[in-house]
Amino acid sequence: MSLWSIVSQMAPEEFGGIFAEFPRSLRCVLGEWLENQPWEFIHGPDTFWTSVAQGLVSAMLERLRSAGGDGQQCHILQQISSIEGAYRHDPMRLVAVLRAILEGEKAAVLRRDHHLPLSFHRRQEELKFSLGLRRLQHRVREVQAVREHGAALGDGPAASNARDPQLKSEGKAPENELPALLLEATKELEAVRQQVLKRIQIWKRQQQLAGNGAPFEENLAPLQKRCEGLVEVHFQLHQQVMAAGAELGAELLSQLLERLNEVLSSLVRSSFLVEKQPPQVLKTQTKFPASVRFLLGPQLLQASPKPCMVRADMVTEKQARELAHSAYSSTLSESTGEIVHNVVALETNPGSGTCSANFKNVMLKKIKRCERKGSESVTEEKCAVLFSCTAGLSPSGTTVRLQVLSLPIVVIVHGNQDNNAKATVLWDNAFSEIERVPFVVAERVPWEKMCETLNLKFMAEVQTTKGLLKEHYFFLAQKIFNDHSATPEDFQSRSVSWAQFNKEILPGRGFTFWQWFDGVLDLTKRCLKSYWSDRLIIGFISKQYVCKLLSTEPDGTFLLRFSDSEIGGVTIAHVIRGKDGSSQVENIQPFSAKDLSIRSLGDRIRDLRQLRNLYPSTPKDQAFGCHYNKEQTGKDGRGYVSTAIKMTVESERDHPPQSTAGGGPEAVQPPLFALPMLQPELQPKNLLSSTCPWAVTPQVRAASAQWSPKASTPPSPAQGQCSPHPLW
Repeated sequence: MSLWSIVSQMAPEEFGGIFAEFPRSLRCVLGEWLENQPWEFIHGPDTFWTSVAQGLVSAMLERLRSAGGDGQQCHILQQISSIEGAYRHDPMRLVAVLRAILEGEKAAVLRRDHHLPLSFHRRQEELKFSLGLRRLQHRVREVQAVREHGAALGDGPAASNARDPQLKSEGKAPENELPALLLEATKELEAVRQQVLKRIQIWKRQQQLAGNGAPFEENLAPLQKRCEGLVEVHFQLHQQVMAAGAELGAELLSQLLERLNEVLSSLVRSSFLVEKQPPQVLKTQTKFPASVRFLLGPQLLQASPKPCMVRADMVTEKQARELAHSAYSSTLSESTGEIVHNVVALETNPGSGTCSANFKNVMLKKIKRCERKGSESVTEEKCAVLFSCTAGLSPSGTTVRLQVLSLPIVVIVHGNQDNNAKATVLWDNAFSEIERVPFVVAERVPWEKMCETLNLKFMAEVQTTKGLLKEHYFFLAQKIFNDHSATPEDFQSRSVSWAQFNKEILPGRGFTFWQWFDGVLDLTKRCLKSYWSDRLIIGFISKQYVCKLLSTEPDGTFLLRFSDSEIGGVTIAHVIRGKDGSSQVENIQPFSAKDLSIRSLGDRIRDLRQLRNLYPSTPKDQAFGCHYNKEQTGKDGRGYVSTAIKMTVESERDHPPQSTAGGGPEAVQPPLFALPMLQPELQPKNLLSSTCPWAVTPQVRAASAQWSPKASTPPSPAQGQCSPHPLW
């Protein structure tokens, strides 16, 4: 979303007096184009900035002249003429006016929405880098012109007159012009280098957040283009410094070369990236893929008959810190685990213009565990894969050590460790700083940030656009803090600890908060995605609050919630009429993913006649109709009569107490394997106990003899459409 798409919908009075010097009607004609120009980054009155300003103003006027229909053309031309008259000889003033308009629009949007569109920030950052690179290229041309003119004309007055007017206006002596220009150009090169390094860090951070489900633009081509453009300018400037060595003197020459070499070295080291990360929960004896990419490889790698080989090694958290402390200049002493197929060539692809090493069948055979501190478990121990190689760079022939760490990895040896390992990874991905000591992460984080993380993870795992709502966050806060007296506002100022997230057992349960939440994720992803996306499941709501909601509702009103007492269960709460005529809320035993793979949730709801309206008042067939599977009737293709499994829930009122002859407890029980009565349509009905949905009751034992999976048909949507149901 662009800034203009928001601004155009806001009332004029929200912008104050920012259009005093530039008509708002013309601002509307310029639309999104205005924010896609570098007005904000044009500074100073020198020749470069003046030429950029003149170019932008000319482009703006041309755009205005070509805009508008016949009815508007005359008025627009009058306004354009007025602007040309006012700013023809002072384009920098018009740049300042347009910059002030954009600043005013940003301030108005921030007052209303408290944030600006992410796309706007990205575009501004691109404009800043592009303009900085152009400025550097201009600086190199200035240096070359001053040096060449000085050599051609000597050191007399003619040479001084040929030099840049900016330097003369700044009062620099002719003998200091070239050194001053080179120092200024080097300073600007370092500033643009910092922009590139920051952008690389942001890309790496976004890659880590993508592990939790955040959106991620993984295309490295724009970043590679930036690195290559900056290195090209670096080489040009380096060449000018070497050519001007005699004029600079030994001390200044050495200083400039050292700074230029540091720029190149930092760009080379930082442009060696993990493009495809290894799994962050890694099971031993399991093959996995990974890839690294050298952004400057196509430009700098020497042509050699012997390719550069990249090696992958496991490192502990302690080793990762030691490597980071040495700025990745030292070599690894030993690997903390045994990896096979861990050496791959770093190859340049001329067609795509990329340089990468692709690991396809890497496998960690075994891991050496570190000594853990305190109550830390093996699933809290973080390590990483270190990718390293030694490469020769052209044109200098310099040999450089390239090393990069993967994201933190938790190594497991059993599948039952997977859940807790995912918690460690989720926490580290969400709450680590962009630059940190490996792999330090906060022990406590604001609850609001935790809500954002859970929401991202939920939508990514379930593959839905329908995220969690504020009511869901309130329930989750009550659960993780074990506090049912606080208000939603109270929780907003609280912090949640790692221990509360996945070390402390929930009161009265046998599992942690994350273990319960992860069970909900798995169940929803496997069996309930379409129901959740249609907002048919409230889900995150307590049993006590359900009773409050349903207590005044008509008989047969129901809703769906995730079980509090079982991991990965969904239950139906519904209103029934008690023996005394009062309303009662009953909760059917939760259904697991295994249960719902046998008979879907929609079909179970259709089976239960006591369920009539989805809370608050949507008829169940209207809400769930498109989730019903078509029931097969009659004979199948082999001539067999069709059978069906159906669910029933029996309450006490359906079974009055049976009396015995003696009136004692020895009631006559039906035989264990009594056959049920066949229905008139010759379709045996499998009865499911309300206390154990798939317990083998006598009825089910008998009916199971007449049913096999081969008789079932694949799900197919029923006729009609489901109408999305409002959650609250």
